[in-house]
Amino acid sequence: MASQQGSSDDWWRGAVIYQVYPRSFQDTDGDGIGDLKGVTRRLGHIASLGVDAIWLSPFFTSPQADMGYDVSDYCDVDPMFGTLTDFDDMLAEAHRLHLKVIIDQVISHSSDRHPWFVESRSSRQNPRADWYVWADPKPDGTAPNNWLSIFGGPAWEWDGVRKQYYMHNFLASQPDLNFHNPQVQDAVLDAARFWLDRGVDGFRLDTVNFYFHDRHLRDNPPLVPDPDATSNDAPDVNPYGMQDHLYDKSQLENVAFLQRFRALLDGYGGRTTVGEVGDGARSLKTVAAYTSGGDKLHMCYTFDLLGPDFTASHIRRCVDNFQKAVTDGWVCWAFSNHDVMRHVSRFAESEAEREVVARLAITLLATLRGSVCLYQGEELGLPEADVAFEDLRDPYGIRFWPSFKGRDGCRTPMVWEATATNAGFSDGKPWLPVPVEQARLAVDTQQSGADSVLNHYRSMLGFRRSHAALHDGDMSFLESNRDLLAFTREKDGERLLFVFNLTREPQEFLVSDTSVETVPLPGQLAEVVGGVLKLGGLSAYCGKL
Repeated sequence: MASQQGSSDDWWRGAVIYQVYPRSFQDTDGDGIGDLKGVTRRLGHIASLGVDAIWLSPFFTSPQADMGYDVSDYCDVDPMFGTLTDFDDMLAEAHRLHLKVIIDQVISHSSDRHPWFVESRSSRQNPRADWYVWADPKPDGTAPNNWLSIFGGPAWEWDGVRKQYYMHNFLASQPDLNFHNPQVQDAVLDAARFWLDRGVDGFRLDTVNFYFHDRHLRDNPPLVPDPDATSNDAPDVNPYGMQDHLYDKSQLENVAFLQRFRALLDGYGGRTTVGEVGDGARSLKTVAAYTSGGDKLHMCYTFDLLGPDFTASHIRRCVDNFQKAVTDGWVCWAFSNHDVMRHVSRFAESEAEREVVARLAITLLATLRGSVCLYQGEELGLPEADVAFEDLRDPYGIRFWPSFKGRDGCRTPMVWEATATNAGFSDGKPWLPVPVEQARLAVDTQQSGADSVLNHYRSMLGFRRSHAALHDGDMSFLESNRDLLAFTREKDGERLLFVFNLTREPQEFLVSDTSVETVPLPGQLAEVVGGVLKLGGLSAYCGKL
């Protein structure tokens, strides 16, 4: 049964959100691509985990150049996913199961096939001529400045009709909207209103710090490496990471627009926003600006925990930095999503270690202060898939192959039945292959196993739900050796101690409060002996103080 902790307007605070990547979740019509009817069919599985909400990745009308993150109609469903009626049916079933529904809003850019862009590029005088970021070339014909695209090459594409360049932070077929134009802001707010009127409970705002650009189109300076940075803008094979992105994103004007967006949601009540912030070393500063004051975003997530580092020092630094920088905002923590290698493959040092790491990771994630975002399949302990070059669909991976294989390895289809065709995902040829090693971990093989990763997720989310301190209680770190992560969570007189050993060797932690009472934690491999907590490798402990 889904969690019902969120019945008030702040249900999102401390909520657990399950990300559904629709094209890889469940296919019901045999075309090898997941659809909305498939999401509806599998909502019971999601609810059984004990989560509060689902986040649905894009299902809007799109040429699918970037798997739906290139929208050509913000107010309709792409036929490959179904119809608006299918969406309404899915939403109704989710609400029946007490699941909130959050949908992606990809408004920093559109598809070049969107009617807005088709009109904008037709001339320099049409009503939407200024709806996108257009600029004249330099006298020698080159691009207006040195800005780069995350997907490779310049962030500018020449258009022969207007005889100007247009800006694109991603693919050339994803032109950036010009948020300096109030009409653009009104149009994207109208699109959000369309879905709010249908009953959605909130939005995940893609690349939320990319909406505005510097009006003067100033060059970005080179990046001075920061050894203390906990996240990067791009893999090191991509020159995008060599610039300090002062002018192509994260502009001050964005704050006022986010206030407009929040005002729209507040008019409906009980709705929420989750912003994706990719801003390198400035990410936390940006999150603080976007979530403070209670009049902008409800919460944000960054890429700080989406890297390869699964150590006590790294996690403490990320959480500590957030709590110091974002004093009145809220964070949404995640170890995996549709853009990064699955965390079991990032964190485990061997195949034999994957299940242990999967269980420990959700135990840690569920005890941090903040909301939690899970990515489909992580509840099965799915590793990253090794996708052959000829099977790649991700333009990012195709562009930087073989040094960077892209994002298809985490986007392979969900596995439901180990021995069924394509592990129960589809009767047709899947859009990405279903790896045999993933099929062995299918839902049906883990349902009855008390110690399966799937049932550990259910137990751990139930544990989180049963302790108010883990919902939105205070969090304080305790001193320990650098191999251990120790902290307390406290609310309404309940004070819980958590100690995590993220190393492979046994560790000890001196418990200063001798009255500590061990609280059964799912999969716990630790005990207190004479005031000394003894933890096995890759283990966790919970006690009541």
